[in-house]
Amino acid sequence: MLDLLLLAMLPDGAAALVVVSGEKALKLGLQVIAKIRGYADAAQAPELFPTAPALGIPKAILNAVCSFSSMHVVVLANQKLLDLNPEKVNVHGGAVSLGHPLGCSGACILVTLLGVLRHKNGKFGVDGICNRGGGASALVVELMPAARVGCSKL
Repeated sequence: MLDLLLLAMLPDGAAALVVVSGEKALKLGLQVIAKIRGYADAAQAPELFPTAPALGIPKAILNAVCSFSSMHVVVLANQKLLDLNPEKVNVHGGAVSLGHPLGCSGACILVTLLGVLRHKNGKFGVDGICNRGGGASALVVELMPAARVGCSKL
């Protein structure tokens, strides 16, 4: 799977990420923040786009070969549809509450997820994002033990 290197998140709803292979991270001496364990896409009728992540999240978790019970943080919008434990839901909200920056919502959600995992001493988290066409994407990540917020050497 791919490793994820966190570069920065600004308080105005912007974020930057670098996604590299484990081999490349080692070659460049990068500090890995998290590993991508699974991902998936799903879709339904365009007018139902806000709930499309509820279709993608279970697929991403299945692709990550883990279960909902191993997730420490999940998205808020689909909590009821997925019958999720409220204590494991991201109370910081999703893309809209983060300012929904065009082209950067996914990065903002992921950076927030990683920060919440670290704050809650979690290991696995899943996020999902919908699009206006009825589709959604979901991602399962594993936080690395030595993860630290901030810029790493490049």
